[in-house]
Amino acid sequence: MNIPMLDLKAEYALLRDEIEPAVTEALAACQYIGGPNVKAFEAEAAAYAGVRHAISCASGTDALLIALRAIGIKPGDEVITTAFTFVATASTVVMCGAKPVFVDIDPRTFNLDLNQVEAAITPATRAIVPVHLFGQPVHLESLKALCDKHGLKLIEDAAQSFGADYAGRKSGAYGDIGCTSFYPSKNLSAFGDGGLMITDDGKLAAELRVLASHGSRVRYHHHVLGYNSRLDEIQAVILRVKLKRLDHFNDRRRAIADSYNQELAGLVETPFADGRGRHVYHQYTILSDRRDAIQKVLTDAGIACAVYYPVPLHRQEMFAATHGGVRLPVTEKVAQRCLSLPISPMLKDEQVRHIGGVIRQALT
Repeated sequence: MNIPMLDLKAEYALLRDEIEPAVTEALAACQYIGGPNVKAFEAEAAAYAGVRHAISCASGTDALLIALRAIGIKPGDEVITTAFTFVATASTVVMCGAKPVFVDIDPRTFNLDLNQVEAAITPATRAIVPVHLFGQPVHLESLKALCDKHGLKLIEDAAQSFGADYAGRKSGAYGDIGCTSFYPSKNLSAFGDGGLMITDDGKLAAELRVLASHGSRVRYHHHVLGYNSRLDEIQAVILRVKLKRLDHFNDRRRAIADSYNQELAGLVETPFADGRGRHVYHQYTILSDRRDAIQKVLTDAGIACAVYYPVPLHRQEMFAATHGGVRLPVTEKVAQRCLSLPISPMLKDEQVRHIGGVIRQALT
């Protein structure tokens, strides 16, 4: 039984009858940039997230970069974040000329260890960028209180957690700016790239729009150095269709995770949901000292799996000169033991049972 990591073909088959006519209508309207669907999607996304402003852009990476620029991150500044994440979380800090300061992670949630964050704050610290890794929100109340105490900005990297909840608010809506990605593998995904920035701050929202549009407030008048970062009309059409189903799809991910937990109990360390927020399981990630053996057995059986992330950022070549001496023991241990299994709203119950059986056979 071949099982992909994410069954986009099955998702497309489910949504095709709604997506294709909407795309055809948008093509016929010939308003490909900044058209009515982009505006409508921004309004719908803001309402969904419970914020006043949603500003679309070309990618999740651009969302982070533009957000950092909007809060004034500049050369000489420090930004506290995690090394157990995709490179964009930290590379965008470097693109601003600032320094990422890596803090170790909680061994159960894989998110920033908040007990270590305050000790990493220096006079040069300007912001904290938590990642809601694999779809589980960071403890945002505690982190926001810490930011307020030290006068720091809070930028949420919600690229893996759109639709998750924490303390009655959606992921990304707690900080000064929330950033997400619509890469095809995300919980809310486009048929290409795309990103979004959300905020309740009208002044910040205006600055985000300026930076995303060549630094222009008035057409052909450019006030600051900006970017050409736009969500196109066709992707907006697709995202509008999918946004209506996001909660249902995330509920299905949680149900699949519960089934995996039952199948794998006593065999591996299953994901820990701390109960303070609603996990949306962008990834279902297990821990095992026999990770490599499990990966081989699954691959041989035609079952996709992946290691997110095999090399933490502080061990990446691009950070060798600045972070070569950094030691993050929990991050390093998790990177050696983690394995993500197939999970998507399209995954069938019998497929989950089959994956559990293959792992059980490999370990017993």
